[in-house]
Amino acid sequence: MERRIKLKNTAQERDVFVAIADPTRRKLIRLLADSDELPLYEITTHFEMGRTAVSKHLTILKEADLVTNHKKGRETRYQLNPAPLKEVKEWLSFYEDFWNDRAALLKDILEE
Repeated sequence: MERRIKLKNTAQERDVFVAIADPTRRKLIRLLADSDELPLYEITTHFEMGRTAVSKHLTILKEADLVTNHKKGRETRYQLNPAPLKEVKEWLSFYEDFWNDRAALLKDILEE
């Protein structure tokens, strides 16, 4: 008996961790962080892939609320929305504290 999982076709909000897992999307975030806004044609020049592929990565970042866009004339311009990255920072901060505590404990043990 074959089981099929039905996926929703509705636009879903993506998890910020899933969105930043891809190196291309991390590069897009960095690129947008260095400017107020960029049009798609200018973003595409920084990648060795076509406009459609870059656009798909931007869509994933938009679904995670990391990127916003608006039309200006005939072009679509993209901006970084860094607010969702706060969740990543808080998650990493916990582990930074964890490893700092472990390192301090190891140092104390080695000094005894």
